[in-house]
Amino acid sequence: MARIAGIDLPKNKRIRVALTHIFGIGFSSSEKILSSTGVDPKKHVSELTDEEITRIRQEIENNYKVEGMLRTEIAMNIKRLIDINCYRGIRHKRGLPVRGQRTQTNARTRKGPGKTIGTKRKK
Repeated sequence: MARIAGIDLPKNKRIRVALTHIFGIGFSSSEKILSSTGVDPKKHVSELTDEEITRIRQEIENNYKVEGMLRTEIAMNIKRLIDINCYRGIRHKRGLPVRGQRTQTNARTRKGPGKTIGTKRKK
């Protein structure tokens, strides 16, 4: 089993798909990594040699920000927006959509489950 950037890659998948399990690496980044290291993208993770795994690991460590470092940077960026009290920071603080989506209907992902407004009527 290959372990890259603290993630165990699934051995039954092809390497170009398996690399996308690492936070911060998508399909296009995976393709770039494999072409720069000279690894065949159609190979399964279980077929990789130790030398190929080492080349991929070195490429990711040297040229990509992944996992913990990337999560920390994203959290710091959001914290900065909240601290300077800009519009986007206020939306983050209130748990509302940040990028201009409507909120009267929809937006349940950001706002959470619906809350009933009003009281029960007595008979």
